[in-house]
Amino acid sequence: MSDTRPKRVTSADVARAAAVSRATVSYVLNDTPGQKIPAATRERVLAAAAELGYAPSAAARALRSGRSDVVLGLLPDWPIGTAVGALLSNLSAALAAEGLTFVAHPRGGADRPAGAIWKAITPAAVVAFEDVGDAEAAAMRAAGVELAVLLLGGPRRRRRELQIPEQRTGRIQAEHLVATGHRRLGYALPADERVRVFSEPRLEGVRLACADLALAEPVSWTVPLDPAAAAAAVAGWRAAGVTGVCAYNDEVGLAVLAGLRRSGLRAPGDLAVVGVDDIPVAALADPPLTTVVVDQRVVAEHLARSITRTLAGRPVPPRPDSRIVRLVVRESA
Repeated sequence: MSDTRPKRVTSADVARAAAVSRATVSYVLNDTPGQKIPAATRERVLAAAAELGYAPSAAARALRSGRSDVVLGLLPDWPIGTAVGALLSNLSAALAAEGLTFVAHPRGGADRPAGAIWKAITPAAVVAFEDVGDAEAAAMRAAGVELAVLLLGGPRRRRRELQIPEQRTGRIQAEHLVATGHRRLGYALPADERVRVFSEPRLEGVRLACADLALAEPVSWTVPLDPAAAAAAVAGWRAAGVTGVCAYNDEVGLAVLAGLRRSGLRAPGDLAVVGVDDIPVAALADPPLTTVVVDQRVVAEHLARSITRTLAGRPVPPRPDSRIVRLVVRESA
């Protein structure tokens, strides 16, 4: 049976179409310094490459430069919501500005471990959102792959780039509620266990703020995205004397607002609510949802600089300060 797959266009095809040598094609397409290529020849090669749809092989570029230009993001089994989507989009753009290509890939389960992914791609660096384990990190180093950034993870790792902003998010929620007169706080946990890596540091930030302000521990309640279940959580908080709730994110905050409406109650008079992420519908809620937002563009640019400096063997820059996290005050709290 004949192979009907389309044939990849090579530099040899470009050379034939432009009636030049492959070396000339290489000099033109790589903009090799020190080579005196006539302008007409250069234009002919570029036109032939464009007409044929020629794309240089990533593997060939890596062989020439001694390094891949791919940065691999190993994603856990997360729902890709507004905030994570914004981070990935901004990180891709920030790395592109540094001449790097960002590829995001789920880490997979036992049937496809992380090692199988990065070995197949052979990236210059890996951005891990959770701990990869000591053995995996050592294997990456041995293969010349940098574990450039760990975004979230356990305490064993030296740098956890998003841990501090996540805790700061919870602090700002709690501090705003206390500043508006609330002394007994609740925390609305997500029902989705996959996002615990985000919810736990946010809850820790609320706990730390309560401790600093000599308040009792926040009353935590898991709130599914369901009005009846949210109404049960509202009843539990009110029975415990809670008057203000820090929600894991805006979706959970919207669920709490739905639970209030189902119970014949309103925010902020019966229960104040603060979300996180400032998703577009937060401003359209009834009442509009007060929320905390992290500047994902600044985070992404910092991560891109950390990666490029790691690849260059230079110290990574300091983390952005707490000004990247801000409160958006609306009518729910």
